[in-house]
Amino acid sequence: MTNYFRECRTIEDVKQVYKKLARDLHPDCNPGRDTTAEFQEMGRQYEEAYNRLRNTHRNAEGETYEKETQQTATEYADLINQLLHIPGLIIELCGSWLWVTGKTYEAREQLKALGFRFSRKKQAWYFHSEPYHKHGKSEKSMQDIRDMYGSEKYATRTDEPERITA
Repeated sequence: MTNYFRECRTIEDVKQVYKKLARDLHPDCNPGRDTTAEFQEMGRQYEEAYNRLRNTHRNAEGETYEKETQQTATEYADLINQLLHIPGLIIELCGSWLWVTGKTYEAREQLKALGFRFSRKKQAWYFHSEPYHKHGKSEKSMQDIRDMYGSEKYATRTDEPERITA
């Protein structure tokens, strides 16, 4: 049995590994290959890892810190699984925020229904499970956010999502 989340040290690691594995193992993304049992086992391990590391975070410099997280493992998994079915998106995980770009105009109603909001200044949709409180007057650019929290991007397609290096 594979321990998918053995190398994870923070909640960001767990989310990145889940996002990749959900895309690679989801039965709907693998026509002709039965990945149902493997996907279910990965989901069970994901919940365990998520609950164990839910309050341990990492910044872009690799430093870890503790911060209480309200989002549950199931909420994040459901969100990623629904995004995987929307073609043409680029999903980016920066810290505990999900950012979505790409062909979002056609998917805007779906994104709204999933709880995403649109940032005009960043020209991207974002999701964060907790209320956001802006600190100070300066607004960070997407590059500032990537530099501060790190970034992992994936593109969705109907046949096979492709990984994009950030």
